[in-house]
Amino acid sequence: MSVSSAVRRLTAATAVAAAAVGAVALPAAAADHHSSYPRHAAVYISGVQADSPGWDDRSNRSLNREWVDITNSTRRAVNLSGWTLSDEDGHTYTFRHAWLDGRSTVRVHTGIGRDVETDVYQDRQAYVWDNNSDTATLRNDHGRFIDAVSWGYHDRDHRDGHHHWHAG
Repeated sequence: MSVSSAVRRLTAATAVAAAAVGAVALPAAAADHHSSYPRHAAVYISGVQADSPGWDDRSNRSLNREWVDITNSTRRAVNLSGWTLSDEDGHTYTFRHAWLDGRSTVRVHTGIGRDVETDVYQDRQAYVWDNNSDTATLRNDHGRFIDAVSWGYHDRDHRDGHHHWHAG
């Protein structure tokens, strides 16, 4: 599922409401960072397709239709080498020798493929992202939180939908 502008508006409204209630209302995934949406970080998770279209038959084609987009909103290239993208179960992808040009996006596919400027591959043979509920977390090469996107139902959150957090 892709993070659309309508979902971003809903998320912004949700973030404002959560801020009004206080940090106690934040889900566990947001516990170690600030909820500062809608401010965009220089590098952020701009889209997620957790449920690959069609049958989940574990084919490489199906695995590669599950992805996360990482966007650089600045004019300067960012060295992503050593950065990580992980899910709630601890599956972690580490970017290798990757530069993200200014004002560009790289798509991180789950399956096997040949890395190019706009697409990189985790080279996995099993799905990573939970279709119903999960969190994609991006950290830099020093392990510092950069961004996270959650979707679905989270026990501590008691809400459905997308939730987006940036480092503050």
